[in-house]
Amino acid sequence: MQFMVLTQRRTEKHDAADFDTVIPAETHRARTLYAEGVVRHAWHRGDVAGACLILEVPDAEAAQAIVDSLPLAVSGMADFTVVPLQPYRGFGVTLPHST
Repeated sequence: MQFMVLTQRRTEKHDAADFDTVIPAETHRARTLYAEGVVRHAWHRGDVAGACLILEVPDAEAAQAIVDSLPLAVSGMADFTVVPLQPYRGFGVTLPHST
């Protein structure tokens, strides 16, 4: 299952020097997750200081566990929104109806 994770740095509480101490570990963790096939795509956001990740994991609990393992999450220096993704119906994929 795929999840989109939107991150936004908490720049109102932390300055550039604070982020400089955490970003190397964050980068290392993201690269490790990419090598493991968990992070499928990663981008810097163009609207705010943060990133967008696409995760490939079994379920929402696994996605949250990945997010919770990121150094920016551990340090409380970023906010994270985890969004489950579903196939686009326009490509002929039939989804079960949700109630």
